[in-house]
Amino acid sequence: MRTLKPLFVLIFFAVLSLGYSQKIYTDKDIQIIPKPNQLLIQSGTFEFSKNTVFVANTDFQKDISTALISKFQIAAGFSPVLGTKAPQRNFIQFKVDPAFHKEAYKLEVINNSITVTANGNAGFIYGLETIRQLLPVAIESKYAITSEKWQIPNVTITDEPRFKWRGLMLDLSRHFFDKNYIMETIDRLAMHKMNVLHLHLVDDQGWRIEIKKYPKLTEVGAWRVDQENVSWNARLTTNPDEKGTYGGFFTQEELKEIVKYAATKNIEVIPEIEMPAHVSSAIASYPELACFDQRIGVPSGGLWPITDIYCAGKETTFEFLQNVIDEVITIFPSKYIHIGGDEATKTNWEKCPHCQKRMKDNGLKNVHELQSYFVKRMEKYINSKGKKVIGWDEILEGGLAPEATVMSWRGTKGGVEATEQGHDVIMTPESHCYFNFYQGPQNEEPLAFDAYTPLSKVYEFDPVVPTMTPQEASHVLGGQANLWAEHLAGPKDSEYMIFPRLAALSEVLWSSKDSRNWNDFTTRLAPMLKRYDYLGINYAKSAYLVTASSSADLAKKQINVTLKNEFPNPDIRYVLGDKNIDQNALKYTNPIQFNGTTVLKASLFQNEKPVGKTFTDTIIFHKAVGHKVNYLTPFNDNYKGDGPFTLANTIRGSKNFHDGQWQAWLVNDMEVVVDLGTQESIEQVIVGTLESQGSGVNFPVKIKVLISNDGIKYQEVGKISRPYAANVTSELKDFKINFAKINTRFVKVIAVNLKKSPKGESSWLFVDEILVN
Repeated sequence: MRTLKPLFVLIFFAVLSLGYSQKIYTDKDIQIIPKPNQLLIQSGTFEFSKNTVFVANTDFQKDISTALISKFQIAAGFSPVLGTKAPQRNFIQFKVDPAFHKEAYKLEVINNSITVTANGNAGFIYGLETIRQLLPVAIESKYAITSEKWQIPNVTITDEPRFKWRGLMLDLSRHFFDKNYIMETIDRLAMHKMNVLHLHLVDDQGWRIEIKKYPKLTEVGAWRVDQENVSWNARLTTNPDEKGTYGGFFTQEELKEIVKYAATKNIEVIPEIEMPAHVSSAIASYPELACFDQRIGVPSGGLWPITDIYCAGKETTFEFLQNVIDEVITIFPSKYIHIGGDEATKTNWEKCPHCQKRMKDNGLKNVHELQSYFVKRMEKYINSKGKKVIGWDEILEGGLAPEATVMSWRGTKGGVEATEQGHDVIMTPESHCYFNFYQGPQNEEPLAFDAYTPLSKVYEFDPVVPTMTPQEASHVLGGQANLWAEHLAGPKDSEYMIFPRLAALSEVLWSSKDSRNWNDFTTRLAPMLKRYDYLGINYAKSAYLVTASSSADLAKKQINVTLKNEFPNPDIRYVLGDKNIDQNALKYTNPIQFNGTTVLKASLFQNEKPVGKTFTDTIIFHKAVGHKVNYLTPFNDNYKGDGPFTLANTIRGSKNFHDGQWQAWLVNDMEVVVDLGTQESIEQVIVGTLESQGSGVNFPVKIKVLISNDGIKYQEVGKISRPYAANVTSELKDFKINFAKINTRFVKVIAVNLKKSPKGESSWLFVDEILVN
């Protein structure tokens, strides 16, 4: 017995040592997005090594195994083995179970083996993607990290998606993105368990798909005159005789390559071929497609209303579209063809003899019914080719085609109406799913469409409307994000708008509604963002940003500033003046009160450190604060600001000109008088303005400052001129007028409006503050 004691003690401590070397996993360590439906954590771990065998018995299993093996090869510095027979231990195997739904999978991890069970390829893909997210985030590294332990917990995960349609639409017409970027996007969709890539290949500003029967579609329609130095909606009408040089297109072979690659990731690529509107690029190529054979250039920017549309009365129009569809279906094996159908201004149809004859011959009461005829006819042809039609919710107007699927973007009303009629629906309301909208405060964000969809709002989305019956809800296929590309110059801009909002949407569309929780999601988001870092994705950090809102108590000459953030119960800290936020920050609990000029800095803190960009604002109490402003030219009723003291309340407006701090004049000049109450010594007037040429907002072209002691006779003391200049961005600018120090009571400020833009549209003048120093 005595001789066994040392051996027993040695074994005991060896086991004890082994136990302490293994990480004990809890639910908080499982940081998968989208969240799995069922998860059971067990004691123990599986550790990957150079001896780990991926058991693959089909070409597809070999391909998806090789993709994960290559990550180990780069990040871990070793390469697991690809085999066809399972050893006794340390292996991953695939098991087929026909009883599983198409995209469902079960992942079982025990100490010595991993089993992924699924109906087929889709489930196997998602099982490996889950393993990828169970691994340390460093698995995404592009260089070897030898200090990492490449293990995952023993778990049983049973998982499948809530919705069958989980999509992203990329607008390739407004700005063209090449094949490499599309391939990268496919990889990222698969990582988030998304399964649809909707390619918007046709629109007014560019035709992006090679059609061999109609070569001018890409020779002419794929190129526009380069006006990229001008804001999108301020661009001038293109002369049809001027050659376009900005654009691009995909050959049919390139698109086939994209489709083939997407299939290896369980992603269906849906082509969108617009009709009857959003087709200026086609009409610029073949004018006979329009009602009056009108010659137009490919638009270089924003276009509204959209009146150059296909003629619904000419048989040659349908012949053209049928020939286009014939080539499209040879490229895309997808179940669906998206035909657009939105935003058609039908004024030409009302005057066109061909269209009027079509209406008379078919007993159509109005042009809405003519559009319905158009869509139904094209649907019948597309159905004859074994495909189904999708259209934006405008295809409901005049009567819905028999088997059409509606993509509801103008809210959910169109989707509800379609389900009531027994049609399938894909929900993509702009309020939650338009990723071309701002996702953070406009002052801190790149130019975007003038609306706001932050990360938290995407997460609030649900494709099923509460008023739907179970039968109606069964027609909701799912949802998708849409990224329109008017303001995107390149792939990095596109990535910024997609991520991390796509992570939020992926969970909305995959995970059960009951399992979704914003607080929980935000904790799992942090490691996903680290993965983005390793992958080189230019994601937005907007959710970290601190935002401020202000209110003024002018009687007390006091400003109250409220700070907030998207995350639940945020740890916001701030400093005043020139203090360092890393060392001197105070915890924010209540609105901060100011009664003097100072600098405010604030940031979200995590683990006692500031994260994201620091919010900085200079609050200036100048001599005009709280004093009466007389408006010699009244501001526009649509932009009243915060009342009669808006221009002298210290609160500055943002690039969001709907924020309630801007007063505006349409065409008219601004002429106001600030009454300082008594004579004051002044030497400077600053006028705060905004320019957003795409929205028709322009800087003043001249500003004059006049002074008076009696409010009757005025003396000019300074002026500046600033000629109009094209500006592609949204910009805030303070115009400073300096002059010799002088005593005065009344200060008159005249800001001269541009009146008309180069495009001939009425010009807005926006002012948020007049600072008198």
